[in-house]
Amino acid sequence: MLKTRFWAAAAVSIAIIIGCLTGVPQIWMQGTNWGFAVRAGEARPQIPVQIPVKKPDAEQKKQQQQANEGVTHVNVNLVRLYVTVRDHHGAIIQNLEKKDFRVFEDGKEQTISFFSKDMTDPITLAMLLDTSGSEEDFLGAEKETASRFLRDILRKDDLAMLVSFDTQTNLLADFTDNQQILDAALQKAEINAPVSLGPTNLNQQGTVLYDAIYQVCLDKLPSETGRKALIILTDAQDEGSNHSVQDAILAAQQANAVVHVLLVADPQYAFSIGYIGRSIAQEMATQTGGRVIAVRNDNDLDKAFEQISQELRSQYVIAYYPTNTAANGAFRKIKVETTTQGLRVLTRQGYYAPGRSAR
Repeated sequence: MLKTRFWAAAAVSIAIIIGCLTGVPQIWMQGTNWGFAVRAGEARPQIPVQIPVKKPDAEQKKQQQQANEGVTHVNVNLVRLYVTVRDHHGAIIQNLEKKDFRVFEDGKEQTISFFSKDMTDPITLAMLLDTSGSEEDFLGAEKETASRFLRDILRKDDLAMLVSFDTQTNLLADFTDNQQILDAALQKAEINAPVSLGPTNLNQQGTVLYDAIYQVCLDKLPSETGRKALIILTDAQDEGSNHSVQDAILAAQQANAVVHVLLVADPQYAFSIGYIGRSIAQEMATQTGGRVIAVRNDNDLDKAFEQISQELRSQYVIAYYPTNTAANGAFRKIKVETTTQGLRVLTRQGYYAPGRSAR
């Protein structure tokens, strides 16, 4: 009996070591449960990964108690907006002042409490790569271009994470500023589904796009600060998610995250009956203040990343305290205008007041 227990424990230990050494992407289970990713036909060891939590020592607790003494805590809902302004040619406008903007919430004008065009806020990026069969011809170029983009965009205090999704959601790299870790993680991304028969093949489970967005926004982004953006390389054709596109949008809105979609679609599928990826991508981007950029070749991919990079570094920060202080969880519509005619303003279209959860 003792020998049996010994060898069972040893087998589990060896499985853990092999999983760590092989660098296999982790399957993302909602609620931050983790397991080792496996391919079809392989057994999946159910070994939970525990993330240690550093507890404050006695001195830290004492300092925290002293800091809290005499302080009245008030739940103040400061609404923070990241705003991009373009002219009718599409060029980004960077010389506007506070007086050039007007902000409305549910049709009522709000007083701008904070304004800045000095983009010092850190960027938190979640890059999602579609690794379903329909992306087989594009994945190599996507990984190479994404690596260059991350090297160019990330600065001090910025963080990025990498996720791939196909019939499941895989965490390739958690938030980090280490370019070597991100480059290595990108190389883990690989096609994990047979090339599908296109969006008309409704019986085949395919791309769980909505689930991937939902999980990133609920499990990863809420604890991050600063500007939060999802950059998704996909044809936006979901074929198997448990969540809806409305669930995904809601999760992004509650995380205050912008969704940018680089629409990488094989022409064979993009013009077939049943393809709705373009309209889905546009809805997600519009509702969160992001953009959709069509990508047809490697050159388009480079230009798309350049546009996203420029936009992230050329935003105004506008913040206000809403006149509606009700904590009822309701959705509040936001509209930002400029006093200059002919300019187009891009920002999120609203937010949910405190008191609502997307779970």
